[in-house]
Amino acid sequence: MGREPGLPVVIVAGLHAEARAEVVDRLLNAVPGSVALHHDLAGASDGTVLRLIRDAAGTVSRGETPLVNDCACCALREDLVPELERLADGGLTRLAVVELWDSVEPKAMAEVIAGHGGDRLTLTNVITAVDPALVLPCLVNGDDLSEAGLAAAATDQRTVGDTWARQLEYAPVLAVVDNGEADDEDRALLAQLHPTARRVPADSGELAEAALAGFDVEAAAAAQHPACALLPQEADEAGVTTFVWRRHRPFHPERLYQALEDLCCAAARSRGRFWLADRPDTLLAWDAAGGALCVENAGPWLASLPDAAWEMVPPMRRAAAALDWHPDHGDCCQHLVFTSPGLDRDGLGRLLDSCLLTDAEYASGREAWKHLPAAFDALLDAA
Repeated sequence: MGREPGLPVVIVAGLHAEARAEVVDRLLNAVPGSVALHHDLAGASDGTVLRLIRDAAGTVSRGETPLVNDCACCALREDLVPELERLADGGLTRLAVVELWDSVEPKAMAEVIAGHGGDRLTLTNVITAVDPALVLPCLVNGDDLSEAGLAAAATDQRTVGDTWARQLEYAPVLAVVDNGEADDEDRALLAQLHPTARRVPADSGELAEAALAGFDVEAAAAAQHPACALLPQEADEAGVTTFVWRRHRPFHPERLYQALEDLCCAAARSRGRFWLADRPDTLLAWDAAGGALCVENAGPWLASLPDAAWEMVPPMRRAAAALDWHPDHGDCCQHLVFTSPGLDRDGLGRLLDSCLLTDAEYASGREAWKHLPAAFDALLDAA
């Protein structure tokens, strides 16, 4: 006989607090015997995190857990799994709904539950609650979370826009609340930002079914990794455009650096992978929202690895490399995606093309490229 499955656990995330609370309430009412856990980090500056447990009838218990290393999210991680295991051991809970606080990103919590829950917990899905009328205002908000009163730690340097983008794009299910103020542009933007997501009306019977549909932590992480991310395709609807720009020639580091401000402000959201001529072996990640750009070293391109190392590379990464493979450069490529209302795709394309190596620069070869101005050193080599 097989083992009994662990307590089903679903994560509900999102910056839209009212939408998130509505989704949680609907799950509690739809699934008899369900319980919601919420760690309120608003008082973290005072040294404690408030834990609330409720069911469809109201509050079951409330308590405090101390901060860990001055990090509210660390305290959440330390407290969450033991609380879930306690519910599992009690045998009375049919579904545990983990309602994350506003700025907590679901990826880290999903990996904690999946990695430490053992046989007693089963992560059944990750849902981000969405008010469609707030998608664009949150996405273009370049304020630091600390300025908005949403920082999860004193050292939290994330912005509202990039946090919301990751919450939205990680979840395979988006629970959309009914908002009469949302228009076709809002809905088109939501669809283009995460086209592979299952969008479920929060007030429908689909919500409870989606909460129990199943979740693969490794696949979700791979879908977000810069090397093999499932980036959106070209789209144009209701004034919202997704522009996919792909090239094989490398960027001139100095010209790209000079264009960064214009590029990251050209769209509400942009992301992807790219390569610089002076760092030909390095896969670089591009992630921008709200006018703030993050450029990071995401490791080597597969083309720069010895053949023997390929066996250690996940299949999804190898498949993504095969799609972009070039006879001269292997998987080194430019693959950037820009999504926004009112996007000037032609102007954006011309600007990006102007940052590539010219024919003469390209013909000079890799050794010459390494001597081009190292304009990105400050961004990529900072401690």
